[in-house]
Amino acid sequence: MRALSPGMFAALNRGKRSVAVDLKKAAGREALARLCSSADVLVESFRPGVLERLGLGGLLATFPRLIVCRLSGYGQTESPWRDRAGHDIGYIALAGVLARCRELPGVQLADLFGGAQHVTVAVLAALYERTRTGRGQSLDVSMMDGSLGLSLPFLGGDTLDVLLGGRACYRIYTCKGGGRLALGSLEPKFWSRFCEAVGQPSWLSRQLDTDLTPSVDELFLTRTRDEWDLLLRPFDCCSEVVLELHELRDHPLLQARQLFLPGGLPRTTPLMVPTGSLPTAPAPTLGQHDAELL
Repeated sequence: MRALSPGMFAALNRGKRSVAVDLKKAAGREALARLCSSADVLVESFRPGVLERLGLGGLLATFPRLIVCRLSGYGQTESPWRDRAGHDIGYIALAGVLARCRELPGVQLADLFGGAQHVTVAVLAALYERTRTGRGQSLDVSMMDGSLGLSLPFLGGDTLDVLLGGRACYRIYTCKGGGRLALGSLEPKFWSRFCEAVGQPSWLSRQLDTDLTPSVDELFLTRTRDEWDLLLRPFDCCSEVVLELHELRDHPLLQARQLFLPGGLPRTTPLMVPTGSLPTAPAPTLGQHDAELL
């Protein structure tokens, strides 16, 4: 991440400390054991079996209060996929998510939702469980498993094709000048408000009519994105501008929520502490705190 996305690395690791140890050497394994003796949680993202081959499979037995969270692509259980290499694109392919998106979604759904978020949920649940039992546990978090949650609305036999963007009431529209606006008027009351806003009462009964979509496409090309936003906002019909990345920091909602630190980095969420109280020290260099911590 330091090389691929320095900005993301800086945002996620500001104020942290860094230790680099070589787990293939006895001194490195001993250093990790010392760190684990006072730690609450160890998160590891090796392929299944690597900790065991390094002689570190017994950490939980040595430190029974330790929570060992094991993040992998396909899980720790025996299967033909257990030892396979993988990336986000493959995890969401197997979870049915890519079939729904039809094309790459452009964000790392498996890494961030299937992995990071599920790690957080699992670790917090394990910490709470430890307050009752006094014991830690090993957690098996698979990025493919977690991504399956994104397919949950479609696994009960419902297709929910309205969410694919082909219906006029739930679609991303290109506006005059190239900006885009997202319309989410799924419920009849919101669609009714949209029809009122654009002066088209004859569209009221055609909310899910795919034949109407080209006409609405043409309508949105008659005004700019911001002009549509000003027109539709008073009608509260579930319309929002599609912000480009460079517009995020200046948007009034994100400013009101104080989602960026003074230096411009995004803050962590949820907002459990005020933005001004968060650490702003830069992300550490690799191994910067070896001497301090080891």
